[in-house]
Amino acid sequence: MKKQIVRFIFVGGAAFGVHFSIVSIIVPLGAHPLAANVAGFLLAFGVSYLGHRHWTFPSASSARHAALMRFFFVAVSGFALNEALYWFLLTATVLDYRTALVIVLAAVAVVTFTVSKLWAFRDA
Repeated sequence: MKKQIVRFIFVGGAAFGVHFSIVSIIVPLGAHPLAANVAGFLLAFGVSYLGHRHWTFPSASSARHAALMRFFFVAVSGFALNEALYWFLLTATVLDYRTALVIVLAAVAVVTFTVSKLWAFRDA
């Protein structure tokens, strides 16, 4: 379990880096932070799925399609929570968009790990 948490943090950190970088690059170019968040999520999803599927929660090859579908559901649900929390922090606080994004990504990661472990990659 401890090794799995370390791997989740490593893969999540890579996905976070992709997500945060995309947002940080395209907001100054004129994108709204919430729209940039969508772009960041879409690119980070591939990093997250591949890393978790093959390293954090490896499972039998016959379960790949099912794991992909479950993880996609987890990721999209997590992103809905992400976008709602991000919107709240952007509109109800004076936080910089990057600070708000870091808070949101960290909070949603805890939920994503739990649901991924217990459901999306449950045969791992």
